[in-house]
Amino acid sequence: MPSHLFADRPAQPPEPGSVDALISQTRRLRGDVDAVRRETVVDDDDAQGRWQRALCDLAVHHLDDLREHLGQLKEGLPPVPEAVAFPRAAPDVAPEAQTRVGSAEWNLLTDEVHWSDELFQIFGRSPESGALPLDELGSTLFSEDQPLLTAWVTACLVDGRPIDGEFRIVRADGRVRTLHMRGEPVLDSDGCAASMWAVLRDVSELRRSQRAVRESRDSLQRQREIAQTEHRLAVELQEAVLPPWRGSLRFPHSDTGTLDVAAHYLPSATSALIGGDWYDALELPDGGSMLTVGDLTGHGVTATSGMAMMLGALRGMAMAGIAPGPLMGWLNQLLETSVQPALGSAVCCRYDPARRVLSWAQAGHPAPLLFRRGSGRALTPPEGVLLGATSGASYGQAEERLEVGDLLVLHTDGLTPRSIEFSRADGTERLLALAPRLCAARSAQDCMRLVIEEFTENEREDDACVLVARVAG
Repeated sequence: MPSHLFADRPAQPPEPGSVDALISQTRRLRGDVDAVRRETVVDDDDAQGRWQRALCDLAVHHLDDLREHLGQLKEGLPPVPEAVAFPRAAPDVAPEAQTRVGSAEWNLLTDEVHWSDELFQIFGRSPESGALPLDELGSTLFSEDQPLLTAWVTACLVDGRPIDGEFRIVRADGRVRTLHMRGEPVLDSDGCAASMWAVLRDVSELRRSQRAVRESRDSLQRQREIAQTEHRLAVELQEAVLPPWRGSLRFPHSDTGTLDVAAHYLPSATSALIGGDWYDALELPDGGSMLTVGDLTGHGVTATSGMAMMLGALRGMAMAGIAPGPLMGWLNQLLETSVQPALGSAVCCRYDPARRVLSWAQAGHPAPLLFRRGSGRALTPPEGVLLGATSGASYGQAEERLEVGDLLVLHTDGLTPRSIEFSRADGTERLLALAPRLCAARSAQDCMRLVIEEFTENEREDDACVLVARVAG
């Protein structure tokens, strides 16, 4: 096995100019990465930001090491006696990086030990105290790492195997460092190991950065798993809370004025959590029907559990015969006094099939849209609509007489994106533009398909619910 001097030096050294160019590129890249690292604002709860910052720190450490090694390459290996080469730190390397790489050779025939100045600094030893013999090197290691070093040295000297591994040392000042050791035996003319050389690199900061990346990545993964679990629980809870139908529904006990109803839930394209949007349709004891859509503040399991309470209260009040205006007031009062999410907006309708009259009230919500004979319009909001309701107070209530074949569309705000390009008015106009096709559709489910096709082209920031009801006669 040739001496490490010849093994380390290339047969044709690179041109100094090319190494200088690589050093300059590395320095510029290091500055760019450091700028990105400084611009990365990390909050305590921002797992994604912590992971990105840790990656930037790791990249900086790698670039510092690369610049140091290129500087050593530029300096070249100085001639030393007995074919022992001690690499020197590059002059443009930061002081904290100059002690990262050191070299040593242990002569098995003369018991001489040669350490580079850098290796003394890595181990925290003064040159006056002398270099450590090979059999004493293990005394500086962690107890659990000592058997590793013993096995590596034995395999190197007996079997000629190169050393390539890491261990931890405790310096004289008590600091713990992680070293990466690469070494080989130097053979005499008879092929026996005459000495062993090694290059030791302090990789403590690099490993610390890698641990930070792993820990921040694991934290981010745990947060994602928690979000996925919350999403799954919210979906399961929402499926248990929302009506068990997704297509057409014919109320079974109405002989005249029956409503053909269809509804659909459209999830957000950007959020992993289920929102608090709801829809509901209920046949009432007097033969009438309740139709409602709305949204609660918040996302996830909390919003969905609040939805369960809200829908239970809403159905109970509707079954008790409370009209939409007072019902909205009591519903708002209930949610304001509970620990669950607050009412964002809602519209509640009650249809009387005997008179074909729709009574409705709204709370900060788009008015229902009425489609008749190929055209559509938004219903006129009730007079005196309140922004809130105190105990026992009523929201304003309006009435609209319907005809056989009329189509009602109720939807939440999340149907259209919240941006400069889109507004509530734009969403209403897009729905009204579907009037000829909606009026020509044969069923509520066909109408729902038209609405879904129209509003799935653009990504929504929020969840949305749509409910359509046709007066079937």
